[in-house]
Amino acid sequence: MARPAPIDDVPTHGGVIRLGQFLQLAGLVDSGGEAKEAIREGDVLVNGEVDERRGRQLQVGDIVELGGRKARVSE
Repeated sequence: MARPAPIDDVPTHGGVIRLGQFLQLAGLVDSGGEAKEAIREGDVLVNGEVDERRGRQLQVGDIVELGGRKARVSE
């Protein structure tokens, strides 16, 4: 049985952050343009569901996944 991907906790120091910004902060993408493209293509999951809103406000505890890597918003 495959093991689930580990989830990295990424502190935002404010609790609320936009999806595109978080992808960069978490190291899931290298640039804002790459974040925009991944979101537009439907490659980004937030809490297990595809989310195509780059400006989506994430809250502490939300889990973002891209390319099999996961990151959780933390304080």
